Amino acid sequence: MASGSVDIQSVFDVKGLVAVVTGGGSGIGLMAAQALEANGAVVYIIGRRKETLEKAAATAKYNNIRPIVGDVTSKSSLTAAASTIGSEVGGYVDLVFANSGISGASLSSLPKDADLATFQSHLESIGGDQFNQVLATNVGGVYNTIVAFLPLLDAANKREGRPKQRSQIIATGSIGAYNRIPLAGYQYASSKAAVHHMMKQFATSLVPYGIRSNVIAPGLYPSEMTGGIMSKNDGEGWPKSVVPEQRPGDPEDIAGAILYLASKAGAYVNGNILVTDGGRLSIVPSSY
Repeated sequence: MASGSVDIQSVFDVKGLVAVVTGGGSGIGLMAAQALEANGAVVYIIGRRKETLEKAAATAKYNNIRPIVGDVTSKSSLTAAASTIGSEVGGYVDLVFANSGISGASLSSLPKDADLATFQSHLESIGGDQFNQVLATNVGGVYNTIVAFLPLLDAANKREGRPKQRSQIIATGSIGAYNRIPLAGYQYASSKAAVHHMMKQFATSLVPYGIRSNVIAPGLYPSEMTGGIMSKNDGEGWPKSVVPEQRPGDPEDIAGAILYLASKAGAYVNGNILVTDGGRLSIVPSSY
């Protein structure tokens, strides 16, 4: 195709794709589901709360956001969800957005001038089962989701008339994986760093099967996990010391990221971590 004949609508087209979004009932998952569905994809959203999922599904533009109750920490639950989805859409899925996650305890309750004993006590209070739950959901949940949907992703690549872009898994990471100050807590930051590395490994491991692996690493977006910082900076504009763009991310920002990766525009992308943070990593101590 000559460069002068590029059709932007065709390049970013997701019409007819079948997508699965875990944690699709709220926050970034819902933003992604809405963007995909509004542009012609059939989207299944998986989550634990039926009422939340049904409320999210009601926002669909074309009645193609379909709720399924499921738990990413349960292999049997995800296997059942994959079976249901496969039976309804012809046995394939083009895109899996492994987005479910929890934050756990943050450092917000720790005084800035805490002595070592207080710091140790805080670390003890957020360790153990709570720490493990975050890892089980944020890392194990992504892993379980990938394993459950591999056959459907493989089938998408083998079907007649498949699109240019091969099937893929996208995971929600976080700029917290790069931030040296664990504002969201040690367990959350370490879980997201693990997700980033695991997805890079899957990008390599899945090459023989033609399944791609990418990450969206968001900064501050409205969600159940970021309610505290959102309320602190609720006003006409955020200071550049918080986010250089002076605002949180919004649905259009997530739409741009997910539509890019899901469409032909992102067909040549594999093993990538797409940071969308308004420049926040530029003004905090980070390794990126």
